[in-house]
Amino acid sequence: MAWFVRQFTRSSPVVPKHFSSLTPPSLRAPFYCTPRPYSSTTMSKFTLRWGILATGGIAEAFARDLWPNPECRGVKDIEHTVVAAASSSSADRANAFLKEVRAADSAKAYGSYKELVADPNVDIIYVATPHSHHYQNVMLCLEAGKNVLCEKAFTTNAKQTELLIKKAKEKNLFLMEAVWTRYFPLSIYVRDTIKSGKIGPVSRTYADLSMSMSPETTFDNKHRMVNPDLAGGALLDLGIYALTWVFQTLYTTQNNPKPPTVMSAMRKYSTGVDEQTSMLLSFPPTDARGEAHGIATTGMRTAADPEGNGKAGPSIRIQGEKGEIQVFHPAYRPTRTKLILTDGTVEEKNWPQPGPGKDSGWKNGFGGSFQPDGEGHGMFWEADECAHALKEGRKEGKYESLDESLVIMKVMDEVRRQNGMTYPQKIETTDYPVEL
Repeated sequence: MAWFVRQFTRSSPVVPKHFSSLTPPSLRAPFYCTPRPYSSTTMSKFTLRWGILATGGIAEAFARDLWPNPECRGVKDIEHTVVAAASSSSADRANAFLKEVRAADSAKAYGSYKELVADPNVDIIYVATPHSHHYQNVMLCLEAGKNVLCEKAFTTNAKQTELLIKKAKEKNLFLMEAVWTRYFPLSIYVRDTIKSGKIGPVSRTYADLSMSMSPETTFDNKHRMVNPDLAGGALLDLGIYALTWVFQTLYTTQNNPKPPTVMSAMRKYSTGVDEQTSMLLSFPPTDARGEAHGIATTGMRTAADPEGNGKAGPSIRIQGEKGEIQVFHPAYRPTRTKLILTDGTVEEKNWPQPGPGKDSGWKNGFGGSFQPDGEGHGMFWEADECAHALKEGRKEGKYESLDESLVIMKVMDEVRRQNGMTYPQKIETTDYPVEL
């Protein structure tokens, strides 16, 4: 678990030398997986121009994943380019960030978010601040007329999400929660397998994302993972992934999905946020099945994969009358599934993340632990969805609607209500603008 701990304790980016600010401009151009002469076809691609709001670790991972050309993963009709970034600390920090992620020399560096949202060359803004700041930051973008991809959890509470959705519709803008896992080919396979009826009606899903981090020794009380002022705790940061698997198997796959009822238990940390949470979601009966149960668990003191080698078994089990689908840790970036049917069929699949490949001189990762040379982190799939949506004129994601994001926020609100976990009013408020 050392790699996971580093991503929470890291104070500055960890950048391999071939990915540093010393990288020559000629090597910052997007990597093409095959020889690619200039042609009119190149010019006809839909190019999405990104602005990056905040310059922390998750923003670095996302922006790096925009660098390899989409053809590396078989996507031939779109391209991505980072045209601007903003850091709340300084324009110098934003400029260093742009160099680290191999943005073009023409990309603009800003020392405030207001400057970023005013940039006419930005088509869409990726919001990568802590949960506590999402409502204020996304509202700033929407008011300025910018499309938005906002990191999960969408906001601190459901009312904030509801108002952002309302504002996006008023402004006729695209808005999507960045639940990147939803857009993996692995996740599409799981949902398609469920809808095909291969495992029968799904009656139960178990999903866990827990990481043994020993919060007392890993974090000080100002750290975002345990700080209530930053909407800390396991639920919004880790539990959202367990809920994602419950929802995309028991809710997204239904023709007319209904919200679940919720029962929960929570163990709190000394700062008042949750260090462990367990949720039982009961989804109403459908024509195909009776009531279905989703069990979602998360925590900071136990690990879904203690040895870090996949031997602990699946962290997600999706169970139907004819068999089950197993998804192996980590829940946020799984690369292995196993289908087990009652007729004796067993089908194991590996789902490696694509990229420009070995010897390309490119790596990506999160928290100081990088994937193998030339392998993507996987955040490009959600970026591709944004590009395709804007190209097609859609205003929300294909695999998680804004309505579903709102339902999940309401579930997390209810879990917090049942267990008396609140955040400071300054981050729960729906007032705008509020300085944080």
